[in-house]
Amino acid sequence: MLKKILFKLSKSVVKLFLPCFSSLFIKLKVNKRIINYLSDKSFIANNYYDFSKIIKKNLINEKILALDIGAQGGFNSDVFFPEKYNKFFEPVLVEPIKEEAKKLMEMNKYVIDGGIWSSQIKKKIYILGSRTGSSSMYQPDPFFFDIHGIKKKDYKKYEVTKTVEIDCDSINASLKNLKIDKLDYLKVDTQGAELEILYGIGTYRPLLIKIEAHIFSMYKEVPSWSQLLDYLHKLNYIVVDWKGIGSHCTRVPAEMDMIFIPNFKNKEGRDLITANENKFVSLMLIFGQLDLLKIISHKCKLSSSNEIDTFEDRFFY
Repeated sequence: MLKKILFKLSKSVVKLFLPCFSSLFIKLKVNKRIINYLSDKSFIANNYYDFSKIIKKNLINEKILALDIGAQGGFNSDVFFPEKYNKFFEPVLVEPIKEEAKKLMEMNKYVIDGGIWSSQIKKKIYILGSRTGSSSMYQPDPFFFDIHGIKKKDYKKYEVTKTVEIDCDSINASLKNLKIDKLDYLKVDTQGAELEILYGIGTYRPLLIKIEAHIFSMYKEVPSWSQLLDYLHKLNYIVVDWKGIGSHCTRVPAEMDMIFIPNFKNKEGRDLITANENKFVSLMLIFGQLDLLKIISHKCKLSSSNEIDTFEDRFFY
């Protein structure tokens, strides 16, 4: 009881003094830095927990099958979720740049050393020698570099140093070639090719999708991000989270990492979740989606709902 009273009192004090601090922060020109810092801390707040025991119990001896398209540096190289959970995944890594693919083959069971597209086709990839991670099947467009906060002195880093023709195939065909009939987690980070790649997903329906969306693309002729969202909606997915990528001179991020899950508001989505309950719950825990997981667990009558209810979602602290 005393703890609740003190908590309410502390919130009241914060509300009282926050406007004064805000004015000071604005005068010192540090308000955005503080906001960004606190926002980042909030985003990763649930990393405080370690759900490994629950996940291990859920999965037993199974692994979460993950297709990582744009895997330069290895699986989960951007550490979007804590590395302590990497052991629960069986990754299939896609890297079209041969030199980078060879590095991945040394440590991974499944590596696709080609491109992924909507169909079997040969495509050009534009290699940026100074920033290989920014190489794309679309040409860089310097006209929009300033929107991404790129200074003119750094434009040379984004110059195409060579083009390479690569063999591409669809997600559907590539996974079937590996005799993989089920996909649990899909990550697509391909500098603009995300929508075209999704066109080739076939009948695979992951339980969670992490995808890069370009709001203001720095590449030529990249489809609008609204088309990407619309197609995922047609596949019966809904967005549940997003995080801005890099600098930008717009009031929304120029690029975002977005998280999608099956649409639990309809029967088709709920059926997909309940048929794969253990993996879905594990993925939601790994990605820190606690309060939403509680709601879905009760709506879908998942067996692990009571255990999940014991955790408080620290994102909302």
